[in-house]
Amino acid sequence: MSSRPETMSADTASGPTQDQVEILEYNFNKVNKHPDPTTLCLIAAEAGLSEEETQKWFKQRLAQWRQSEGLPSECRSVTD
Repeated sequence: MSSRPETMSADTASGPTQDQVEILEYNFNKVNKHPDPTTLCLIAAEAGLSEEETQKWFKQRLAQWRQSEGLPSECRSVTD
């Protein structure tokens, strides 16, 4: 038995679970790569993550996607 208390942050410290990643990936690929705050809140609730964790995941995932597309990782769009 672990001596550290079971908390939400301890559970998610290593990142989202496989089920959570599937929800996040689905929304990233099928719904929106740049979710607005309301959509982000809904995705976070569906995945069982905080909005901050979800936003961080989307930011990191977008950087990976842009890199795989040969685009700069920090630019948001061609209109910036």
